[in-house]
Amino acid sequence: MGEPKRIPLRIFALLLLVSASSFQLLCASHDSDDAIFYESFDEDFEDRWIVSQKDDYSGVWKHAKSEGHDDYGLLVSEKARKYAIVKELDEAVSLKDGTVVLQFETRLQNGLECGGAYLKYLRPQDAGWKPKEFDNESPYSIMFGPDKCGATNKVHFIFKHKNPKSGEYVEHHLKHPPSVPSDKLSHVYTAILKPDNEVQILIDGEQKKKANFLSADDFEPPLIPPKTIPDTDDKKPEDWDEREKIPDPSAVKPDDWDEDAPVEILDEEAEKPEGWLDDEPEEIDDPEATKPEDWDDEEDGEWEAPKIDNPKCEAAPGCGEWKRPMKRNPAYKGKWHAPLIENPAYKGIWKPRDIPNPAYFELKKPDFEPIAAIGIEIWTMQEGILFDNILIAKDDKIAESYRETTWKPKFTVEKEKQKEEDSEAGSSGLAGFQKNVFDLLYKIADVPFLSAYKPKIHDIIEKGQEQPNMTVGVLVAIVVVIVSIFFKIIFGGKKKPTRVEKTNVEPAETATNQRNGENEENNEKEESSAPPRRRSTRREN
Repeated sequence: MGEPKRIPLRIFALLLLVSASSFQLLCASHDSDDAIFYESFDEDFEDRWIVSQKDDYSGVWKHAKSEGHDDYGLLVSEKARKYAIVKELDEAVSLKDGTVVLQFETRLQNGLECGGAYLKYLRPQDAGWKPKEFDNESPYSIMFGPDKCGATNKVHFIFKHKNPKSGEYVEHHLKHPPSVPSDKLSHVYTAILKPDNEVQILIDGEQKKKANFLSADDFEPPLIPPKTIPDTDDKKPEDWDEREKIPDPSAVKPDDWDEDAPVEILDEEAEKPEGWLDDEPEEIDDPEATKPEDWDDEEDGEWEAPKIDNPKCEAAPGCGEWKRPMKRNPAYKGKWHAPLIENPAYKGIWKPRDIPNPAYFELKKPDFEPIAAIGIEIWTMQEGILFDNILIAKDDKIAESYRETTWKPKFTVEKEKQKEEDSEAGSSGLAGFQKNVFDLLYKIADVPFLSAYKPKIHDIIEKGQEQPNMTVGVLVAIVVVIVSIFFKIIFGGKKKPTRVEKTNVEPAETATNQRNGENEENNEKEESSAPPRRRSTRREN
C-alpha cells in the first residue's frame, strides 16, 4: 500500500477558512430566528413599510443598491427634503425586562454636511399617532443615530420618559455623545440597553460611550430630579457681608506720596542722533503720480498727488523736527489706596437655603414605554443616505453576529476600494495621514473636559476636511485650543473660599461676561459698518 496523499498546507488553510465561514453563516441563520425584528431590505419595502402622507414629507424613498455592492437598502434619493416612513412591529417590544439591542446600518454615500440619519422607536398607536400621519410629533420611546449640521455632530441617544409626578413626557439626552464618522463608508450603530440601567453605544462594534440611565452625569435633564432645590422665598439678610477683603481702615497715605506726578516725563538725557534730517519731511508727493485725464476739479476737488515715504529718510536715523522722547517717571506712584486686609465680618458668598424638592421621586429603573414601530423621520440637505439591516434583539451576541455577516464584508470592500482610489490619486500617504488626523481630532473632541469647546473644535475640523491642504494648520489650531484650555484650568486662579455651610455655590460671572461679550461684538459691528474714507487722490497704474 502506498502512503496516503498529504493535503497541501495552502489547500488545508483554504478549506478551514471555508468551513469557518460556513459555520458563521449557520450561526447567523440560527441567530435570525432569535432576533425580535430584522429588516434586510433585500426585497422592495413598499408592502411592509408605510410612507407618511403628510404634505411636509415630500422626499422620495427608493429601494436601491449600496454603491459597489449587490446588497439593497432604503435610500434617501433627494436632497433638501423631509422624509418619513414607518414599520409596525408584529408585537410590541418591552424595554423593561432583560437586555434589548437596537442596531442598524447607514451609509452616507455623498457625505453628510447637514441632516439626520437616525431612527425613532415609536410607542404604541394608542399614544396618539397613525402610520400614514407619521411626523416629528409622533411619540417615541427612543431616538438613536447620527445627526450632523453646523456645530451639531453627534450620535443621538434620546429617550422619552413619563414623569411619575407631573405625568408629562420628558426628553432625556445623552451627554457627550460620540461623533459621526466623517467618511462615506457603511457604518453600523448599536445601542445595548442592559437590565442594570446601563446603556452602551457602539459604532462598528467598538464601544464609544457607556452611561447609566439614572445618573445625572450622563443624561440631561437627569431622569431623577435633585432631592433639594434652592428656596426661592429665601432672601439675603441686609447685614450679610460678602467682601472677603476690605481696605485697611487704619492705613494712612504716606506724606511723600504724590498722586499728581505724571506717568511719563521728558527724557532730558536724550540727544538727537547724528545724521538726523531736520529739513526733510517723512512723506513726499509721489513723483511718478500724474493727474488722471478724467479728473474734474469742480466735481473731484483740487487734485493732489498721493504721498509716499521719503526715500531719504530710509538711510537716516529720522526726518523732520526732532523731539525729545518721553520716559517713565520714577516718581510716579498713582492714586493711593489703602491696602486690603481680611474682612472680619466676611460671611462667604450668600445663597438661598436648600429645601426638599416637591418634584423629587425615587426610581430603581426607567419606566420605558414599549416599542411598537420603527420610524425614520429626518430632514437632510444630502441625498444618498442608505439605511440597511435594522435589528432588534435580546442578546448583544446576536447583534455581533449580524455585524460580522452583513456589515463587515461590505465595510472591508469599501475600505480597500478607498485605499486603491487614494493610491491612484497619488495621495495615499497624505490622505491616510489626514484621515488619521481627523479621526484622532474627533476622538479628542469627545473628551469630557473639552465638552464646552466641542462645537468650536468640530467647526475647525470641518473646515480642514473641506480644505485638506489645511490639515497641519487645523492640527496646530486645535493643539493651541487644548493647550489654552489646559493652562486656563491649571493657572486660572483659585476660587474664593466660602464660609457658609451650604454647598454648590454657583459663580456669578455669566451675566457680566455675556454683557462684555455683547459690548465687544457691538464695537466690532460699529467698526466694520463705518463708511470708508473717501480718497481725494488717484494714481494711474
